Amino acid sequence: MRTRDIDKEALVREKAVEMIVEEGLEGFSMQKLARAAKISPATLYIYYDDKDDLLKKLCLTIVDEMMAISLKDFRADMPFAEGMELQWKNRLAYFKQYPVEMQFMEQIRYSPLYDNVKEVITQKFSTILGPFVHRAMANGELQPLPFEVYWAVAFAPLYQLIKFHTQGSHRTKDFALTDDIMKLTLRMVLKGLKP
Repeated sequence: MRTRDIDKEALVREKAVEMIVEEGLEGFSMQKLARAAKISPATLYIYYDDKDDLLKKLCLTIVDEMMAISLKDFRADMPFAEGMELQWKNRLAYFKQYPVEMQFMEQIRYSPLYDNVKEVITQKFSTILGPFVHRAMANGELQPLPFEVYWAVAFAPLYQLIKFHTQGSHRTKDFALTDDIMKLTLRMVLKGLKP
């Protein structure tokens, strides 16, 4: 049995993400990935059991990287507004550093594959963000809301601004997500979440 090559494995992940962003999940195959990475198809099976295993592990690796950046310097005992601002800044930093991975996760989010990783993602985020949200509600900084409503109000505006930044808005193709626009939007979000 051949040993794993860390550089080769990183190249495989990079090529898989690029291919899925460019061609979608429907056009993705292990054969195409092997050609793009300039390795034999058999080499892929040193790292992954099959295509589903590769995609699941890829998602979880990206989620771990995203969480590490999104939650950098974050603490559950932070004041709510301060913690939200830090998360927004960190999530924007992740997007700027890893735009292709963000596009990859968007593709995965709307595929049946997401069901395989959603539980892991939810568990990882709720372990860290759950205490933050519950503390903010207990302190009267956040009104009690169902999780989905909280998430939609707290983060969907940021992700929509990121989409406008990458794809252009309905009004202009050259929309740029600046710190001032981010802070203005966050102020509106915080107002909406207050009791």
